[in-house]
Amino acid sequence: MIAKISGGKDTAGLIRYLFDTKKAKDHTGPHLVASWDGFAPDPGRADDFDTTKRRLVADLDLHVKQARRLGRAPEKHTWHCSIRAAESDRHLSDEEWADIARRVVAATGIAPDGDPDGCRWVAVRHAPDHIHIATTKVRGDLRTARHWNDYLTADRELAAIEKEYGLHQVVRGDRTAAKRPTRAEQEKARRQGRTTTSREQLRTTVRQLVSIATSPEEFLHLLDGVDGVRLDVQHFPSGDIRGYKVAVEGDTNAADEPVWFSGSQLAPDLSFPKIAERLTGIEGASPVQSGSGRRPNPWHQATAAAERIPHHLDHTDDTVAQAHIAAFAEALDILPLLAPYHLQAQLQQAALAFERASRSRIHAQQDQARALRGAIRALRTTPATGDGSGLAMFLDIAVLVVIAAARWHQARHHDQQVAAAHQTLIHLQAASEHAAAQPLTALAQRKPPARTMEHHAQQIRAVLPDHADQVLADPAWPALAAALAQAETAGHDPQQLLQHAARQRTLDDARSTARTLTWRIQRLGERHAPGPRAQATHAPHAAVHPAAPQQPQARRR
Repeated sequence: MIAKISGGKDTAGLIRYLFDTKKAKDHTGPHLVASWDGFAPDPGRADDFDTTKRRLVADLDLHVKQARRLGRAPEKHTWHCSIRAAESDRHLSDEEWADIARRVVAATGIAPDGDPDGCRWVAVRHAPDHIHIATTKVRGDLRTARHWNDYLTADRELAAIEKEYGLHQVVRGDRTAAKRPTRAEQEKARRQGRTTTSREQLRTTVRQLVSIATSPEEFLHLLDGVDGVRLDVQHFPSGDIRGYKVAVEGDTNAADEPVWFSGSQLAPDLSFPKIAERLTGIEGASPVQSGSGRRPNPWHQATAAAERIPHHLDHTDDTVAQAHIAAFAEALDILPLLAPYHLQAQLQQAALAFERASRSRIHAQQDQARALRGAIRALRTTPATGDGSGLAMFLDIAVLVVIAAARWHQARHHDQQVAAAHQTLIHLQAASEHAAAQPLTALAQRKPPARTMEHHAQQIRAVLPDHADQVLADPAWPALAAALAQAETAGHDPQQLLQHAARQRTLDDARSTARTLTWRIQRLGERHAPGPRAQATHAPHAAVHPAAPQQPQARRR
């Protein structure tokens, strides 16, 4: 059940709307199902409709008029709450709707149980699937009703009602979601021929810039340079930055002034203080590898950092876990800027969906995810060009991260975040399949001879007995064999690489075990190969400590 609450100052107009059957064609048979005392006049069942309606308005307004004579009546004295059941719910009886109405007005403070001075209210039913509660907010003792947080208290009561009545249980949030565009904003965008509102466009722009900025100052500098976006930075008297607001160029109000949005109006985590907290002290790119003369591949670094996120979700406290989920959201935000054109739409949808999963009521311990944020920002100078293997291996791990994030949120009853993570998976898995096709095909074309393939197959059976059949039957197996052969040519021991790859993280969530192993072997194979002495030292250790067997689990789809 979903409640919508609003206020007004015209009791007669509200009652006129609730009982109207001429302009509102979907209003059929309007009638009262409950009232403050059970004896309120019901225009829907009276022979003289107009006279009864005037009596009902007068009765509802009685305490308002008394308080007005004393100068104590609020200007907006009406309270209107509509309660709608899900389409899949059975049709409730009038008696059941009456019980629901009484519980809601009691929970919200409009008419508490056992309070003889509660506000006057009526519940009107004019359709099978919903009711409207109309009330005046002046109590019998002429005080104004205390109904703070009425939406939250009504929603909590409706959640209990859903369980007791066996109705569809609505996915509920924790008030950390970004504010949705208003209907006026949506209509304005349609009139202007735009598919997104100014609020949505600016939210996406700001989130993407936060994902590539390395300091609060750089964020504002990048934002100031975006075409079609106006920026206004506010300062304290000391000169320190207090906040910022943005507007789409050409989007004006009736007074021909820009329609500004502060960061917090775009999303709770886009206020300047929140952005500054995330961007302060981000680690830079990794230094040049000793003896190699080059920096590590940024895509490999970002993938390795992302691969550790499920460990943080399982083995660290919630504030650290939340920080890594938020940092991973920044990785998804940056991907549409770096990916080939044919992948951008799916990746953009994945980023937009995961935006909801990136926040919760748990405060993130941001300093615990700075290394991950640094690895993400190193990607901005490395677009996903060439064979695309860097992006493909990152997306393969990203799918596992989203699955882990969904489980983490589910364990904490973050219903909206779980739904958002599942929606993200749809887009991310599609993008991952497309991104992997070209680099896997290129690798498979370099598969080794049959004898070498069989040798590597024996190593798979020895190191991964629980996954061997699945790996060897996977279409990506030739690509994995090619990756193992390349690593062996570079001086690595393929069996030791497989053991290392298997220990990095469980393979049970991977959609394609062979593909995940291929990307891990490629990353490990690019590292400097150990010398003969190091291999001899490591060999007995590997024999004594083989890769731990993994119990097969149901595969996530």
